[in-house]
Amino acid sequence: MKRGLEGPEPDERPTPAGRRNKQGIRIDPEAEATHESRRTVISALVEHEPGVLSDVSGLFSRRQFNIESLTVGPTQDDDRARITIVVEEPDPGIDQVEKQLRKLVPVISVRELEPDAMRRELALIKVNAERPDRVAAVADMYGAKTVDSCPKTATLEVTGARQKIEAAIDTFSQFGIREISRTGPTALARGIDDTAVSTLATTADASAADEANYDGQYTETANDD
Repeated sequence: MKRGLEGPEPDERPTPAGRRNKQGIRIDPEAEATHESRRTVISALVEHEPGVLSDVSGLFSRRQFNIESLTVGPTQDDDRARITIVVEEPDPGIDQVEKQLRKLVPVISVRELEPDAMRRELALIKVNAERPDRVAAVADMYGAKTVDSCPKTATLEVTGARQKIEAAIDTFSQFGIREISRTGPTALARGIDDTAVSTLATTADASAADEANYDGQYTETANDD
């Protein structure tokens, strides 16, 4: 007489895809899949008040996001400031950056900018100036402005896209670069497209949508189990 439950032999039973972690919980292969990183710009409109930058930088530190640069400055509204963040993360990481920023109280609106957004940064480059005529010629080539000079050095200000800044630095290196100071990029959307909408309702609606999507995914997962 055969004992036990009816069914296929152990070696004939289907094996679920994925591996188990140390707690024995099976890991979804899609969640474990490797995603390619990409570089993007996120613009956040925030309340212009003390401690905002500390809150944002603390968030990045806790979550260990790969942040390349962060700049902050006032806007046309004295009560608002704009934070421009350059992120290099896979798509799930970029989504998390936006969602976590929206949870911060001083944050009004968060948006990932399109690739064609206007992006500009500034660099101060101090070079040896034994050949001032050649330094001036290179400065004219990149539209650089001389902000300080003496018999031995010249300090030039270059503004523009990241590629232009890096090209200028590479060209000025022929004279011997003493020091460089660069800002991170700041950016605005093109045309009439708003970079960030200055309304609390927009952020609240986005957060509610995120929570609804999360609840829906959780319900589907529970039903599947």
